[in-house]
Amino acid sequence: MKQICIILGILFISLSGTMAQQGSSQRIPLIGSRAPAFKAPSTNGTISFPGDFGDKWKIIFSHPRDFTPVCSSEILNLAYRQNEFKELNTQIVVVSVDRLVSHQSWKADLENVDFKGMGTVKIEFPFVVDSTYAISYKYGMVDTQSKSGQSVRGIFFIDPDNVVRAFQFYPSEVGRNTDEILRTLRALQTHDSHENIVLPANWKPGDDYMTPFLTAEDKEELKKPDSDVYYINWYMIFKKAN
Repeated sequence: MKQICIILGILFISLSGTMAQQGSSQRIPLIGSRAPAFKAPSTNGTISFPGDFGDKWKIIFSHPRDFTPVCSSEILNLAYRQNEFKELNTQIVVVSVDRLVSHQSWKADLENVDFKGMGTVKIEFPFVVDSTYAISYKYGMVDTQSKSGQSVRGIFFIDPDNVVRAFQFYPSEVGRNTDEILRTLRALQTHDSHENIVLPANWKPGDDYMTPFLTAEDKEELKKPDSDVYYINWYMIFKKAN
């Protein structure tokens, strides 16, 4: 019995050391870097990310735990809006450290919930299994302050070239805003479909753009009485949305 206790103690110390080392070395992939690839089971079968999703935009949506209140409200809100993401050529991929049987059970249960009178909804996006924490470490999403071991509320926006374009982290006690996720996605896509624009604070689709500098064409446009380019001051220049 004494030998067994010693062996178990050594294994525990070894595992704790490995987890601590992984936690200290985890790094968030920065904006402009390649999205880390992974292969894992999911409620939609085995996922090879990002290869399975071709030229789509991808959103990695990590959450702390299945069958928890805030996470459940977030997933249902995403599900009610999933057709909007499809229209934007975007695939949602939900990730947590729970096992497949938990994901399957939670998903089935959520599909029977009538949340705030919006009715029941079939959840089409996959719940990916990260029970080894491999994905969470690649994306810097392990909650190092949690004693139970879980991932943070993380969102990564990944473009069709599999480049990280934006990310957002939230604490476990605060749920995410689906409107803001869609706004950020639309802003990134709008930027990519126009030349020489940036998006101002609180920008929404239909709002005017800003320009970081005047091109030769912009200078000619300014000469017109109904110019699409206009100033607030010399460093805040707007273009009318088309």
